[in-house]
Amino acid sequence: MSSLSRELVFLILQFLDEEKFKESVHKLEQESGFFFNMRYFEDMVTNGEWEEVEKYLSGFTKVDDNRYSMKIFFEIRKQKYLEALDKRDRAKAVDILVKDLKVFAAFNEELFKEITQLLTLDNFRDNEQLSKYGDTKSARGIMLAELKKLIEANPLFRDKLQFPTLKNSRLRTLINQSLNWQHQLCKNPRPNPDIKTLFVDHSCGQPNGARAPSPVTNHLMGAVPKTGGFPPLGAHGPFQPTPAALPTSLAGWMANSSPVPHPSASAGPMGLAAANNAGALLKRPRTPPTNNPAMDYQTADSEHVMKRSRPFGVTDEANNLPVNILPVAYPNQSHGQSSYSTDDLPRNVVMTINPGSSVKSMDFHPVQQILLLVGTNMGDVMVYELPSHERIANRNFKAWDLATCSVALQATLANDYTASINRVVWSPDGTLFGVAYSKHLVHIYSYHGGDDLRNHLEIEAHAGSVNDLAFSYPNKQLCVVTCGEDRVIKVWDAVTGAKQHTFEGHEAPVYSVCPHHKESIQFIFSTATDGKIKAWLYDNVGSRVDYDAPGHSSTTMAYSADGSRLFSCGTNKEGDSYLVEWNESEGAVKRTYHGLGKRTVGVVQFDTTKNRFLAAGDEFMVKFWDMDSVNLLTSTDADGGLPASPSIRFNKEGILLAVSTNDNGIKILANSDGIRLLRTVESRTFDASRAASVAVVKAPAIGAFGSSNITVGTGIGDRAAPVPAMVGLNNDSRSLADVKPRIVDESIEKSRIWKLTEINEPSQCRSLRLPDNLTAMRVSRLIYTNSGLAILALSSNAVHKLWKWQRNDRTTIGKATASIVPQLWQPASGILMTNDISDTNPEDAVPCFALSKNDSYVMSASGGKISLFNMMTFKTMTTFMPPPPAATYLAFHPQDNNIIAIGMEDSSIQIYNVRVDEVKTKLKGHQKRITGLAFSHVLNVLVSSGADSQLCVWNTDGWERQASKFLQIPSGRAAAPLADTRVQFHLDQIHLLAVHETQIAIYEAPKLECLKQWVPREASGPITHAAYSCDSQSIYVSFADGSVGVLTATTLRLRCRILPAAYLPPNPSLSVYPLVVAAHPSDPNQFALGLTDGGVHVLEPLESEGKWGTSPPTENGAGPSTASGAAGSDQPQR
Repeated sequence: MSSLSRELVFLILQFLDEEKFKESVHKLEQESGFFFNMRYFEDMVTNGEWEEVEKYLSGFTKVDDNRYSMKIFFEIRKQKYLEALDKRDRAKAVDILVKDLKVFAAFNEELFKEITQLLTLDNFRDNEQLSKYGDTKSARGIMLAELKKLIEANPLFRDKLQFPTLKNSRLRTLINQSLNWQHQLCKNPRPNPDIKTLFVDHSCGQPNGARAPSPVTNHLMGAVPKTGGFPPLGAHGPFQPTPAALPTSLAGWMANSSPVPHPSASAGPMGLAAANNAGALLKRPRTPPTNNPAMDYQTADSEHVMKRSRPFGVTDEANNLPVNILPVAYPNQSHGQSSYSTDDLPRNVVMTINPGSSVKSMDFHPVQQILLLVGTNMGDVMVYELPSHERIANRNFKAWDLATCSVALQATLANDYTASINRVVWSPDGTLFGVAYSKHLVHIYSYHGGDDLRNHLEIEAHAGSVNDLAFSYPNKQLCVVTCGEDRVIKVWDAVTGAKQHTFEGHEAPVYSVCPHHKESIQFIFSTATDGKIKAWLYDNVGSRVDYDAPGHSSTTMAYSADGSRLFSCGTNKEGDSYLVEWNESEGAVKRTYHGLGKRTVGVVQFDTTKNRFLAAGDEFMVKFWDMDSVNLLTSTDADGGLPASPSIRFNKEGILLAVSTNDNGIKILANSDGIRLLRTVESRTFDASRAASVAVVKAPAIGAFGSSNITVGTGIGDRAAPVPAMVGLNNDSRSLADVKPRIVDESIEKSRIWKLTEINEPSQCRSLRLPDNLTAMRVSRLIYTNSGLAILALSSNAVHKLWKWQRNDRTTIGKATASIVPQLWQPASGILMTNDISDTNPEDAVPCFALSKNDSYVMSASGGKISLFNMMTFKTMTTFMPPPPAATYLAFHPQDNNIIAIGMEDSSIQIYNVRVDEVKTKLKGHQKRITGLAFSHVLNVLVSSGADSQLCVWNTDGWERQASKFLQIPSGRAAAPLADTRVQFHLDQIHLLAVHETQIAIYEAPKLECLKQWVPREASGPITHAAYSCDSQSIYVSFADGSVGVLTATTLRLRCRILPAAYLPPNPSLSVYPLVVAAHPSDPNQFALGLTDGGVHVLEPLESEGKWGTSPPTENGAGPSTASGAAGSDQPQR
């Protein structure tokens, strides 16, 4: 094939990718063998699509081409074989062995025999070489890294891993140039040619046959229709620069729509633009960015482009031509984006809240994503702070100014002064929210953080029910769009409440509205209960689209998060439901998703998230789809209790999902990121937001709605300020009416008397001693599993004990709790996880362990060799590093479970790679044994602590020591010669908790500046251990007198003291106290204690209390002058 023909293939690949012909793209890649798409290959390997993997590879190499190719195919087939063995599918494993692996016997017969022998093992991990094989996901990841290296080294793939650097839509540009040239060769060139085909050369007709311009200008190749001819070009299109700001998405809808009684504008390519701006648009063509990366087909999938709205423009070449016939559309999202899995979906029930009446609508705050806005059938609107389960604001239905309401509304309310809520929604920056009621009214509230909710606007928007409400911002001005039972759509100024537009044309009640924009063009989709869909510009020309929703259903419409894809979901009068994606360029259904039930009760609600997933509440469950696949991906019943068609709502990041329940409640579902988000927020109202709002003298104007400078954070820093972004949309500087500062009466605040909470009776808290029929020896180490379903303890006799809580009707979220007795778990074999003790006395050893992130393995030592145990079977996978020196502390690297930091008895730290059984480096800086290690993946550092009371910071890139500091031992206190110093990072991965028998201290890494120090009173004895709660808002501290203190982490003030009598039976002859504290990984108020008598206790506050005491009031940032009998000194020290 000639080089030009080869380049044409690349242009076709780019074109197919831009048009989202994904299967065709990869088929052409494979058949041509010109470009190996590594991202596509990674996705297939990660998903275990082995047949497709080998089929794709066959376009580039065969098994026996060279040693690299042979190794590639062998690794893939071996992985397929091991997965079959892991699933106990021996028949499939034998089939793979005979058909796929036998070919390698000719090259290495011994290896083939060894692979065959794996069939005889109950678990192939019993083979020493495979003992470190993890789960399927991690094994595929390890293999993929190896495959990529082999592919990059394979000479057959040389020059095939890089896609040529092309400007966007290069093929369209070349066709554009060709048509321009053809037109220049016309004998009688017309100013407005009517080009209908690319199949023959263009030629203008005779001048006496000139035709009038077409009433609609439509892009020829803005998006490629699957069938039918191209519509004719209109008066302003062919030979002038195309107005880039006009979206091709609506163009097709306008051009192909059925006749409607409202005339369409003919000034722009869509037949949509108002006459007064069309000329200006035509004079200012846009050009797309040209800095294409080499990989994949265009820049549209790169992060910096995806974060902006996608322009529709023309290329540089096209702009420089006198004729521009083929406008170039930017592709929306490349097929090469990173893969997603069902683990990304929020499916774990983490909490339930109870508004008290049936939930009709919900919306998460766009910035403070742990705030949920709720509207009910009783007209109640509420704001919930999820981590604390608290309803921080509440308003009941009431007409704010009944005297100004219409006679019809006054009469309606006189008969029945109630109204249901149809919709609640936040403004784009969360400073306002709107409420649409079933009776005439819309309420707009302004939100100032915490419980500061103020009436802003009351609008009598429609006659009858207001069915939907949404925010939009045409002409750089925030507006509210409403629709109602009166068949009308209206647009209101969000600041003044003035009506700006009224759209009439529907012949049935308008069910929903969906405002959107493409570049500078703002428009609204509306749907009616008769199944009609219309589209409107913010003018008085009338609707531009008249289409039927699938099944003539009552439908809601929504765009994907990046605004590139349009979806709708609805239910018709017969109960049939339809979830579809629309082809905007044609105004037709692109795909219909399967899996919705028949004869649905009510209208199915849906939502989109992450530009990737769809969810719908249907058949008493939540169903999920991948946007690119019509088949149901997965579903969840959220542990039961859902109505037939539950309301659902994702938060902005798609990590939390709110679902309404049968009993007037809301279940919050989360993925792992959502659980972490909930942990980061203090389990109480936003005190920081409230305090900050006190300083507001006059609230600035409404702000930057939807602007790019609004950050959506999940960290602690995001809570420090109220929601202040009230600065005017695109410099709109108008102010909210009657926005007053929040004033706090200081005399009232100071008059409150705070008292330390003391718990000294079993009735004042919930505690549970875990059952144990094994030998009771003191508990040296204690940890919750990452799932929160189990507790693992290491006793001083080197034996591990594992307690598991089982899912049942009482523990619906399946987590550890003091209310349910767990099972002391052992495998069927009855073996115990027992550490090697060599010749040492385990009582004299320093035990240590670390748990892998997926809870599958525990690495542990008790003075002897380090052991790696399988948590499912309790089998010892391997042992290594015999003493001396003995290991005294273990920590997994946060980014690579194969890398372990091992603190040693001889004061060194060894960085060890388990996979290759090799010590990478030794760190030396301490004088005594290592007693603590903590990684920060934010700072890329390892912090170590030792029995020398010293902290050291090591850079994890080169393992150089960056800083070191000795603890400040309080005057008058003497520490034991080998007192442990423990370290633990705050959730922010910057602040560091240091625990010593004399003190609790907070340091800031990496410079180790001591920010706060807390010293207990001597009467309580030395500190034995301490740990952050899972949200880092509290610190649990255990003492040698048996008591436990709960400190507020930000101030190091003691707020609760739990005395031994609250959880221990009286026994004056035996001194029992906790040696170790472990915090639950998702419940900030639960912790466990490991005791000197071998007992493990789980403690939780009473359900009526919800948390351990209340924080003392602060004065100018400092705590109270005395600790009110606390176990601490008078105040935190610097």
